[in-house]
Amino acid sequence: MDINKFIEKFSQQFDETDADVFTPEIVFKELEEWSSLTALSVIAMIDDEYGVMISGKEIEGAEHITDLFELVVHKKNN
Repeated sequence: MDINKFIEKFSQQFDETDADVFTPEIVFKELEEWSSLTALSVIAMIDDEYGVMISGKEIEGAEHITDLFELVVHKKNN
């Protein structure tokens, strides 16, 4: 898996936030556009693109996009 592709897919869940804002270290929950609806979109994207189910609690536990990426990689490999 490639983190840059993951970030690209992640950024596509946002309508108004410029894609250039998204980096591995961004605290995504601090983005103005972040909401429970965006979280659901991210969950669906991860399921569709990577075949991995993550929960709302797991998103709550993530701070950076890297945290989500590592969670997906871990679940995919187990």
